[in-house]
Amino acid sequence: MSQFPLPRLGFIGAGRLARCLALSFSRAGYPVTAVASRSATSAARLASQIEHCTASDDPQQVVDAGDIVFLAVPDDSIGTSAHTLRFGPDAARSGKALVHCSGASPVALLAPARDQGAAIGGFHPLYLFSGDLADLERIAGCSVTIEANGALKDTLTALAIALRCHPLSIPPGGRMLYHAAAHYAASFVLCSLAECVALWRTLGFAEDDALRALLPMLAGTIETARDKGLSNALAGPVSRGDTGVVAKQLALLEDLGGDHAALYGLLSRRAVGLAERRASPPAAIEAIAAAVEESLNRSLNRAAAGASVK
Repeated sequence: MSQFPLPRLGFIGAGRLARCLALSFSRAGYPVTAVASRSATSAARLASQIEHCTASDDPQQVVDAGDIVFLAVPDDSIGTSAHTLRFGPDAARSGKALVHCSGASPVALLAPARDQGAAIGGFHPLYLFSGDLADLERIAGCSVTIEANGALKDTLTALAIALRCHPLSIPPGGRMLYHAAAHYAASFVLCSLAECVALWRTLGFAEDDALRALLPMLAGTIETARDKGLSNALAGPVSRGDTGVVAKQLALLEDLGGDHAALYGLLSRRAVGLAERRASPPAAIEAIAAAVEESLNRSLNRAAAGASVK
């Protein structure tokens, strides 16, 4: 533990993220002094689990009691909240800081605090919070994306390490693209599973049976990607160079209608890109890429024709 006094932490918001961070920081020895929420019950519930922590429905009390205030509120409330907080004339000298926990919203929304002398920053754990106490252990090994300058960046980096997380630095203006891209490892994985379930339903598979079959395969894919990298974890007909299988599957999905073939084609285009990154890409990779593009062109033409009819 540092020889210097640790910063006092406060939380505006008492939801899943705030609960995990506040409890984890407290366990790591950081003083968590105050929690505020629109729900007095939620604030009291969280504060009651942390020694010497007070609960309030007034966010200003968190600012007054802490050095670093985490805004763990919905994105639409970040700017509004920042406008209501007062940091006092000695904010800069005393090291006051306001930090939001959004992955998408710009840190510039906190400008009202900066204009009062407080440091501002972003601290986004790349983790899906369940709200259970298990989060306190599961968050270890995850990454935290930090946007800040100077001493605040150093402090936020130390806080990420205290969570046993990996700190990542993101440049100003990059948060929306970062957050949009992260959906591919979270929500869009679920969307891919939902597409498979929908297609398998046409064969009579129940959703529970489909997930029971798919989830172990997904887990194995993730483990292989962790061990061998993305391109070497690629499996399936694109990976093997099975042009005929890819072409027949695209044709089958085109016959089903809707956007099934378009989705399969776009993802297959990405699979081709991964296969090309291998030291020895499949000999038929160019033929597969051509078949994918032909199918996508047909899908786009059908979509355009459908739009013109409407």
